[in-house]
This record gives sequence, C-alpha cells and structure tokens, in this order.
Amino acid sequence: MSISSRFAVGIHILTLIELNKEGISSSEFLAGSVNTNPAVIRKIMGMLKRAGLIEVHPGIAGAKLAKDPFDITLLDVYKAVDVVQEKELFSIHENPAPNCPVGRNIQNTIGPLFTAAQLALEKTLGNVTLEDVVKDIADKEKLNSKF
Repeated sequence: MSISSRFAVGIHILTLIELNKEGISSSEFLAGSVNTNPAVIRKIMGMLKRAGLIEVHPGIAGAKLAKDPFDITLLDVYKAVDVVQEKELFSIHENPAPNCPVGRNIQNTIGPLFTAAQLALEKTLGNVTLEDVVKDIADKEKLNSKF
C-alpha cells in the first residue's frame, strides 16, 4: 500500500497555483492539470486552506498561496492532507500470538524501527520547499522548450 495520492496532488495544486499566479487557479483549471474531478481538487484545497497554505474566497474563482513558496515545506503539505497520523505511517498487526517467540516480541522489535523510518521521511520532507519544486519544474520546462 502506498501513501495516499492526496500528498502528490496537494504538491501539484500548490505548484500550479504558484506557477499560474498571474492567472486564475480555479478547481476546474487545477483538475485539468491533475487530470481528475474538480470535486477531488476542492476537497484537497479545503485541507490546504485549513492548514493555512492557500487562500480561497467564496464566490471568487481561484486560489492563491497564503505563504511564500520558500515558507511551505513538503512536510507542511504531507501533514495538511492527512496522509497519516503522527507515528502511524507503518502499522503493526495487532494481537500476535504470545506463545510464539516472534509473536511475543515483534511489536517491540519493529515498532522503534518504523518510528525512526517515519521520522527520517518527515525530516527529508521538511528540508524541501515548494520553491524547490517550482524551480525544478521551471528548469525542466526551460530545457524542454529548447528542443
């Protein structure tokens, strides 16, 4: 099972809003780029708004970033779209057999490893900003337009 695609879609939405800041970033426009239903976009935009990452005003088409791109990390997006709860990226099966040496010890053995792995992921995401993503996409587009 993979992390919810809401995370990637959230990054996509924020990146497109920034790159289209002179235009109108409506849910229909964003859905066209993500290639999904505008209702899905509106749901994720609601999450991003509640997290203070975008501004959306009723009756006015479009959204804009609520912060500068260098102040939004991928960890902010990850948390905003409820990918997982804290320390719950990996789940461990409940009620292993206590009469088995593996069953008796598996949770205490792999639990700390799973926690460390999640913390490492979150640290990496915290070191990448939306500005990094926007710049990388803009650089790739410059390269593509030369051919």
